[in-house]
Amino acid sequence: MAIGPTIETERLILRPPRAEDFDSWVAFHADEEVMRHLGGTQGRELTWRSMCTLTGAWTIGRFSMFSVIEKASGQWIGRLGPWCPHGWPGTEVGWGLVRNAWGKGYATEGAAATMDYAVDILGWSQIIHTILPENEASTRVAKRLGSQFIKKMDTPPPFEGLTWDVYGQTADEWRARRG
Repeated sequence: MAIGPTIETERLILRPPRAEDFDSWVAFHADEEVMRHLGGTQGRELTWRSMCTLTGAWTIGRFSMFSVIEKASGQWIGRLGPWCPHGWPGTEVGWGLVRNAWGKGYATEGAAATMDYAVDILGWSQIIHTILPENEASTRVAKRLGSQFIKKMDTPPPFEGLTWDVYGQTADEWRARRG
């Protein structure tokens, strides 16, 4: 039984996480360069909890991040999508991809499809992206999506002690931009 939708783009399949994704998540969470802007590396135990949290959010909140599957290879290459746990600063579309998927436009492609889903299906009125200031690649993705800098804010638990740049746009701005 599917816990959420599957969205296909030209090069990607976005679907809720599955048990068979676990080893790929473990490798993703173990990569220091990948996790530098995503809260730091995690071992198998914390990865299991993280994956279950994201998967459980599909049941409790009717949305969560998708597993990102590269169509050409069938490989799991990351996670992205709608995210707004309790205490979060707003309705976010976020992304994180494995290193060999960087620089191919996958984050922009997947985030755009997810923003359509968030606006059209979830009925969100605003979309934000929380980005550490030194994460220039994610800042470029947010800007390519048409999001503008909104504010700086302290990170909520469990990420205390950092400051995010928050980028975003309204649903109406996104609808106008996408045509």
